[in-house]
Formats: sequence, structure tokens, C-alpha cells
Amino acid sequence: MTQTSDNVTWLTQEAYNQLKAELEYLSGPARTEISAKIAAAREEGDLRENGGYHAAKEEQGKQELRVRQLTQLLENAKVGEAPAADGVVAPGMVVTVAFDGDESDTETFLLASREYASSDISTYSPQSPLGSGVNGKKIGDDAEYELPNGKIAMVRILEAKPYQG
Repeated sequence: MTQTSDNVTWLTQEAYNQLKAELEYLSGPARTEISAKIAAAREEGDLRENGGYHAAKEEQGKQELRVRQLTQLLENAKVGEAPAADGVVAPGMVVTVAFDGDESDTETFLLASREYASSDISTYSPQSPLGSGVNGKKIGDDAEYELPNGKIAMVRILEAKPYQG
């Protein structure tokens, strides 16, 4: 999955199907389950001191937020192929960079939306300082990005290949 600045999210068919299935679950069975939890907690009595009720309502709020996020994401989704393996950094690619030109100090990450984040690899948004700095660069290019303290950092692109999941 990749994301562009004009609010279009590019998804592989697999990612689209996975997110659509999550939305269908959260909109159907999960809503029924949380409603049942709230009803059961409500029957326990005084709602002001009912921890189970408040926890269920909080869970419902988080679930509804996720439904809205997924709905918006899928409404703006374009399903397509993974980026080309042409050595140009683009969303949906695994990128290896060397910090300050020191090839012993490297980091490998996926340039993608947070929806695609996994525990296997770090994920940077294309809108993040590092993500926007490397986006569009070629292998061997240097890229600048701004650190939180306002200083400018430099990285060299060592590798860029499409994410294989």
C-alpha cells in the first residue's frame, strides 16, 4: 500500500481485500458484540460507577473511529500493481539508506502508509520528513530531510525494491 499527498491511497489487491474484510467485520459482527457488552454492563446498575460499561463504551468509540478511517481510506483507494523495480524510491518500496554517507550506519524501512505497518520492518510515511526526503530519489542519490530540532540530515539511497509482503 502506498499513499500520495492528494489523499489517494494506492493499494495492492491483497491489501485492499484485507482492509475491506476488516471493515466488514467491524461494521457487522463486531458492532453486534460491542452492543451486547454495553447492554450487559448497563443491566448491572448505576452507570456512573460501572467500569465495565465505561470500558465497553470506550471500546465502541475506538471501533467506530476505525470504521470511519477504513471507510475513508477505501473510498479513496486505487487498486493497482506494486511499484516498478527501477531503483527509484516510491511508496510501496523497501528502502535502505546510509546516514551521512556512512555505509556502516544504515537503516532499511518500508515507505508506505501506516496502514501497511508490520512488526517485520519499520514503516515511514511518504509524508514524514525522511519519507518525503527520499521519495523520488534513485539508488546512489543523496537526500536531505529536516530533523525535529530543525537541523538538516543527509542520507544516501543504497537500495530500493518493491515490498514483497
